[in-house]
Amino acid sequence: MNRSIKLYMLCGTLLLLGSCAKKLTEVENEKLPRRKTQDLIEVMDSLSHRKPNFFYTKISTDFADTNRSISFKTSVRMVKDSAINTLITYAKIPIVNSIITTDTVTIVNKRDKCYIIQSLSYIKENFGIDFNYRNLEELILGMPLDYDTTQKYFQINDPYNYTISSHKKRELKKLERLERHEPEKEDIIIKYFLTDDAHGLKGMFIESPTDSTTIKVDYLSREMVQDYSIPKTVDIVITSPRNQMRIALDYDKAEIDQRQPLFLVIPEGYEKCE
Repeated sequence: MNRSIKLYMLCGTLLLLGSCAKKLTEVENEKLPRRKTQDLIEVMDSLSHRKPNFFYTKISTDFADTNRSISFKTSVRMVKDSAINTLITYAKIPIVNSIITTDTVTIVNKRDKCYIIQSLSYIKENFGIDFNYRNLEELILGMPLDYDTTQKYFQINDPYNYTISSHKKRELKKLERLERHEPEKEDIIIKYFLTDDAHGLKGMFIESPTDSTTIKVDYLSREMVQDYSIPKTVDIVITSPRNQMRIALDYDKAEIDQRQPLFLVIPEGYEKCE
């Protein structure tokens, strides 16, 4: 499969990552009933399509990387396929406001009185991860990341998990033996882990052997909001040669299809952040 990791993180403003409280592949007490691959694919196809027109939530975030550790709150307002507005507060004081569109990241740093306007490539340049806008929506909403209904997927034989993979098992072993790939042969390995009832998504593991980057997402709990399964607590870990980032997310007051204004102003006197 020839594609790049298109996941997402909002540079210094969103940082949607976390430490995993449990391993997705850990052995459960009982083996799961066998399911046909096609049945699981149909579930994945369905999960990849359901997206509200508007979304709002507040997220309590515990963030840590190799250099720092901080806790903050984030308000998220989203307009489907259009824009995401985030406001980060620390000790109830707004410190960062941002808007992400399909091609631009705009950040206002209220603490340092400066701003950033960059393309989405800014995220990869600063964090080593290539995210696109669609993937950002998928992560926030707890949807399968970068899932393509025209792509062929495979079930990995695992008696304790329902696992759908972008690669066959023998292909995974082959990739593990390769230290790196030629750019034109770049492979991104994505594994999706379904819930024990095979109706929902409980986690994902994404690996880019080319740049030695891995992303692990655990949706530890969810809640139903107007027939949408919305994340409640999420743990994510992103590991790259440059950094390891961990964040625990706790969603609160999620609202579906209630339009809210997106707001971002660059105050007079603010300069470009260095």
